[in-house]
Amino acid sequence: MELWELTLQQMIGQLNSRCISSAELAESVYEHTEKTDKAVKAFITLADKDKIMEQARLCDTEAFRGIKGIPYGLKDIFCTRGLKTTCASHILDNFIPPYNATVVNKLNEQQGIILGKLNMDEFAMGSSTEQSAFFPTHNPWDLERVPGGSSGGSAAAVAAGEIPFSLGTDTGGSIRQPAAYCGVVGLKPTYGRVSRWGVIAFASSLDQVGVFSKTVTDCAIVMNIIAGHDPLDSTSVNIERPDYTRFLNADIKGLRIGVPKEYFQQGIQAGVKEEVKKALKFYESSGALVEEISLPHTEYALPAYYLVAPAEASANLARFDGVRYGWRNTGKDNILDMYSHTRAEGFGDEVKRRIMLGTYALSSGYYDAYYLKALKVRTLIYQDFMKAFENLDVIISPTTPSTAFKIGEQIGDPLTLYLNDILTVPVNMAGLPGISIPCGLSDGLPVGMQIIGKAFDEGTILKTAYAFEQNSGFHIKLPHPEVI
Repeated sequence: MELWELTLQQMIGQLNSRCISSAELAESVYEHTEKTDKAVKAFITLADKDKIMEQARLCDTEAFRGIKGIPYGLKDIFCTRGLKTTCASHILDNFIPPYNATVVNKLNEQQGIILGKLNMDEFAMGSSTEQSAFFPTHNPWDLERVPGGSSGGSAAAVAAGEIPFSLGTDTGGSIRQPAAYCGVVGLKPTYGRVSRWGVIAFASSLDQVGVFSKTVTDCAIVMNIIAGHDPLDSTSVNIERPDYTRFLNADIKGLRIGVPKEYFQQGIQAGVKEEVKKALKFYESSGALVEEISLPHTEYALPAYYLVAPAEASANLARFDGVRYGWRNTGKDNILDMYSHTRAEGFGDEVKRRIMLGTYALSSGYYDAYYLKALKVRTLIYQDFMKAFENLDVIISPTTPSTAFKIGEQIGDPLTLYLNDILTVPVNMAGLPGISIPCGLSDGLPVGMQIIGKAFDEGTILKTAYAFEQNSGFHIKLPHPEVI
């Protein structure tokens, strides 16, 4: 086995026992990434190899702890001091932040090594990573297919073995959906569990930082590092963070699982339904109690989301005006023309579409009819979940309606693209934690199973995911060697 193939847990074990050095690991990971990423195109910016090797050699001179000396990747939405942060947009293609996001600082304190910044849909607006201003990322399972989005680069890089773990953000499914398409683990924590400070905002009441990894254990290890209160983030919740690795045991006897009937209706691919139902049978055979439930306001989640999210985006993206940072149109002789032409030329079509939709929903005369009504629907969705969790521990469903679709297949139809998030959006609207884990293959492509938990109960969904993972062995499967 090559060093780049190891899981994060295995890398930590090998480094701690001095069976390998950080320099050897970094060399293996970097060389594999350089070779593989020519096809996958997960990275926008790859860090300088000499600097990475210098960091790795420094780690080898001291005792190892945590993720010290281990390479990882970041969605290009996290501010990184001295390393370009573009948000996959031309308007930021020359932006080098003067500070790190809080989660980056936490990983740096452990002396993890940033391998580079990963591709995404521009400003996290999309479901396929085709909306990147630079290039689309390819799914390592089939290079003609999308990796999902918006954190497609973060998922594809882990699936292709380029890095053992990465961080992404999830506003309406942007971690869980690409995790499902790429056959990796993807966790969206409870809103407020992980700091958003230093993360370029899309929709502030929905965005949440999370983890991509090869295994559930690796995910728990990273969560132990990045979760916790941050006084710099006013939405960060000041509650105790448990040791998530303590939840990783396969005993789920008596676990109460709800299966929402609305998540298995028309529009869900037959192969996806079949694999998730097989997983539910495993839980029943392991002593869990599985029952069908109803989340009656599910059908309104997507339209409500596409009012709330664009409205918040229109406010957040107003700061990109060419004055303080980022790209600027310098050919205009007055400030209004400079503003309008900078934004018109710097933003892509999907970003413009959402800014206009959000601005309209917030405008005088339409605020009550659209935005305020969407907030009321959001409350109803939250109440559906709270009522269900009175008698349940977790809720299980497919992560996505289908497996990964082909590049270019849906790009001309925004409404069809939006429907790819129909099963993940309700979790964001309610602010709950959710994880996607691979549960099988349909026509040779990964199928994701979504496990939803109570607020701040990431431990239970990790436990539920771990029990299935240990039984299925799917986490040891990789894309076909000829692909990567």
